[in-house]
Amino acid sequence: MTFPFKSLIESLASPKGPGPSPTFSMFHIFYALELMAKKPIGRNKLAEKMNVGEGAIRTIINRLKDSGLIVTSKEGCILTEKGLSVWKNFEAVFPKRVEVGKTALTTSEYSYAFLVKNKGNKVKSGIDQRDAAIMGGARRAIVIVFKNGHLIIDSISDSLEKDFPEAADVILKDLKPEDNDVIIIAGAGKPLKAKRGAFAASWVLIGNDEKP
Repeated sequence: MTFPFKSLIESLASPKGPGPSPTFSMFHIFYALELMAKKPIGRNKLAEKMNVGEGAIRTIINRLKDSGLIVTSKEGCILTEKGLSVWKNFEAVFPKRVEVGKTALTTSEYSYAFLVKNKGNKVKSGIDQRDAAIMGGARRAIVIVFKNGHLIIDSISDSLEKDFPEAADVILKDLKPEDNDVIIIAGAGKPLKAKRGAFAASWVLIGNDEKP
């Protein structure tokens, strides 16, 4: 079974009725599912990993439960069959999500990369993705398209392998892109902000009814 997972995640993070706006975002919904997909995880550990307060984590868990994506037990929060299906949709579109070490291109204290499958044709100048990354908490971001066997950054390099060989080696090894894939690398002073920035930039590349 497939789900229009973008609109689902956006609805889970949106305000519900009167009252204060949520203190969490789509990134937190994504990250909660990512953590639960690895193994059951308790409420306190989840809040610590995501750096959110008790009220926010309670709301996140309740919304995921109400949507049928998770159940809770003594072991912690666990994905249901529906939750696993939604997560598989995520992984089909964002199959690689990794920390990246320092190179000539990744100079921030922490850098995090997302591989977005088959969206190279949607990248114009990369400004929209960079703006989204910064809004998401990153200090900087680079948008790379893999095309005809080369890593390309608009207006900077038609072949990172030639212009930034060390960085290209790291990217190719860690992310293993295929033709028309996009790699977004966001940098920040803290790991969570780098990951959040990479997620935000990747999110704007996909439509509301993406299916693998």
